[in-house]
Amino acid sequence: MSTRGISFLHKWITNEVPETAPPDAVFIAEFTHKLFADAKAVGIKRIEIDEDVESLYRVFVEAIAQLGGGAPE
Repeated sequence: MSTRGISFLHKWITNEVPETAPPDAVFIAEFTHKLFADAKAVGIKRIEIDEDVESLYRVFVEAIAQLGGGAPE
C-alpha cells in the first residue's frame, strides 16, 4: 500500500466511521463505496488503498470493533 493510500485510509476511518457503526456487511459495503469516492475526489486511486490490503472488509470490521461499534461477526 502506498504511504499516501494508507495514510488516507487511516484518517478516513477515524473521521468517517461512527463509533456506533455496526460491523455488518451492508454498512461496510456502503462505507467502502464512500471511501473510494472520497479518495477519488482528492486524487487517490483505489490501487493506492487496496494494493496490499488482503481484505478491506476485515479492515473495516477491525476498525469498528476498536471504535466500540460491536464485536466482529
